[in-house]
Amino acid sequence: MKTTFLYCISKRITDIIISIIGLIVLFPIFIIVSVLIKISSKGPIFYKGRRSGKFERPFYIYKFRSMYLGSETLAGSTSRNDPRITFIGKFIRKFKIDELPQLLNVLMGKMSLVGPRPELPRYTKNYKDEELLILQVKPGITDLASIKFSNLNELIDDFNPDLSYENNVLKEKNKLRIEYVKSRKFWFDFRVILLTISKILFNK
Repeated sequence: MKTTFLYCISKRITDIIISIIGLIVLFPIFIIVSVLIKISSKGPIFYKGRRSGKFERPFYIYKFRSMYLGSETLAGSTSRNDPRITFIGKFIRKFKIDELPQLLNVLMGKMSLVGPRPELPRYTKNYKDEELLILQVKPGITDLASIKFSNLNELIDDFNPDLSYENNVLKEKNKLRIEYVKSRKFWFDFRVILLTISKILFNK
């Protein structure tokens, strides 16, 4: 779990460079998605969700809005046939386009490209033992759990999404998050990024 100063510095520099390049290169996609969201349903383009960051400090994560306005107050998790998800939302979720605004979180230093996905405070407040290690590092856009549970909606029950997530997914996700915290190195981060790209493009 011990990490070097060089790793931490190089990781932050990499985060800044890639997030800036990503925001510039992907700007046309940001414009197109923003227009589609605005014409498809009422509400803002972006969704801001409160999450627990490093040392459990709260921050707001940015996403393209993929649900109808006010839907997030009903449940935190979503299922495969969740009626709260808009038509455009289904598309941008499938290809993880809704996550792209998190490059802003990375640039601002609240997140990293690779790290444990940030959870809702109501979950992190109950962390204990090794789960507390998850909160010792900066959360990320992608991690081992994101890759394994890339089709998370299919595992969540339509009747009670939150309860299904808590009982069937959260513990396994945290095991993978703990594994990352204990194993993180620059080459490991690079491997996670490659696996994430492969999963999105080829579902492998």
